[in-house]
Amino acid sequence: MDILKSIVTRAQSRTMRIVLPEAEEERTLRAADRAIADHLADIVLIGNPETIRRQASQWGLTHIDQATLIDPENNPRAEEYAILLADLRKKKGMTIEQARELVKNPLYLGCLIIKNGEADGQISGALSTTGDTLRPALQIIKCSPGITCVSGAMLLITDQPQYGDQGVVVMSDVAVTPMPTADQLAQFAYCTADTARAVAGIQEPKIAMLSFSTKGSAKHEVVDKVAEATRIARETWPELQIDGELQADAALVPSVGEKKAPGSPIAGHANVLIAPCLEVGNIGYKLVQRLGGATAIGPILQGIARPVNDLSRGCSVDDIYYMVAITACQAQAAQ
Repeated sequence: MDILKSIVTRAQSRTMRIVLPEAEEERTLRAADRAIADHLADIVLIGNPETIRRQASQWGLTHIDQATLIDPENNPRAEEYAILLADLRKKKGMTIEQARELVKNPLYLGCLIIKNGEADGQISGALSTTGDTLRPALQIIKCSPGITCVSGAMLLITDQPQYGDQGVVVMSDVAVTPMPTADQLAQFAYCTADTARAVAGIQEPKIAMLSFSTKGSAKHEVVDKVAEATRIARETWPELQIDGELQADAALVPSVGEKKAPGSPIAGHANVLIAPCLEVGNIGYKLVQRLGGATAIGPILQGIARPVNDLSRGCSVDDIYYMVAITACQAQAAQ
């Protein structure tokens, strides 16, 4: 698939350092070996080095010795990271003793390595829940400047080049925030435009704020929220190409866009779609995937100051490999 090749090529263009904190898990280790072989990123593996090396030998993985291996249980820099964590969380009452225990947790340790400037991004979720992935990221790395919430974007790749950017659409939020406020929706728009550029290679993100109404065709408080979100986004980030509220057909189909929203620079040409709530976003992308035959890649977490991405516990080696590439592309854009 051309977009996946493009993502890999962009990841390879500038080497980022990506942490895999579930390194004793087979799919993760196989993906790491492949990523190293393809020069996708410099890989940091958190786990028991003896176990990792034994498994790599058992599975015929010949590139793992090029990764940096960090043992969370016997880390010579554990106290340094504990002091950093305790300082970051002191307003929440964290003691140094509590911090010393948490730095043994690979997900916390990985985020501390990133916070300390020694890595650029992290991927977990093959063994961990989304909450376990997000918690240390938000406590340690925190949100990007001007952003107060996290969202999840999905790349939707279709065989219909007349839609989006040659058949590619980026949709958010599909994974994190159930009932976003107008301000949060505006932030989703800004962050998803960044994802469209950094990951999908869309040079000109054109953002449609979706609703069941187009330009006041229906009256409801949820329509008002989307319209308000559009206003906030325009005022906060005037460089954004954005319009709303728009129905999905008005956003994507030029003839419908001209009819329902004449004069709109976005209607009929959107390549970034912002759903009004998580329910709509999640259901919508799965319908497009299952009934429409689109390929869905993600969710890609956005809004964190350095990329931390979540995997499904049912993920494949390919899923992890491409998420390494995606995270590397996000890290390049964040620098």
